[in-house]
Amino acid sequence: MIRFFALFAWISFAFTPALYADESPVLIELFASQNCPACPKAHRTLKSVKAENDDVLILTWSVDYWDYLGEPDPMAIPEANTRQAAYVDRLNLRAPYTPQSIYDGAKQCPATRRNRVDENIDIRRRARADIAPTLSQIGATIIVQGAVPDAPLDILLIEYLPPSAHDTGMVNPVVSTQRLGIWNGTEMQVEANCQQSCAVLLQGQNHGEIIAALELEKPV
Repeated sequence: MIRFFALFAWISFAFTPALYADESPVLIELFASQNCPACPKAHRTLKSVKAENDDVLILTWSVDYWDYLGEPDPMAIPEANTRQAAYVDRLNLRAPYTPQSIYDGAKQCPATRRNRVDENIDIRRRARADIAPTLSQIGATIIVQGAVPDAPLDILLIEYLPPSAHDTGMVNPVVSTQRLGIWNGTEMQVEANCQQSCAVLLQGQNHGEIIAALELEKPV
């Protein structure tokens, strides 16, 4: 009997979604460049933030518009420029800058200002809905389910380098991004092919608000 209940409990744990609305991490996206003098301080700030907070996920996007100031940034990808420009337009900012940090696609501030960083994290924590879509992982399969969204949401796979794979000083530098599908509210399963470290984002279309995020375990 004890073995039966232990097995039942293990099965229930293994197939229960790993992340719910109020447990989804606050996504911090840093836009930076190796030619940005203030960016090393931003990297140190966000490393400290991550060390002190279990409920944040940090992704660093390297942009190339400062390349004329020095050597081309080897970590820069075109998607970084496009993504930051979309945030600038949606948040009604004058122009992109580095080091800029974006919080769940909804708030922003210079990543060197620790008090503003902490304030935005707290704002996004308090904005969590009681009922919202959820992301979970079973092996290489990502499951999207839960509350029906007001509008379709993009399912994005973001691949980044773990600390053991680089010595740039950055936190989780992004190397590629891929749209896995569009979610309209019915339970959906998609496959995630992850070579390094990856996160899956549920995001409003056209670089809207981040509704949920899930840092993946390596698929087996």
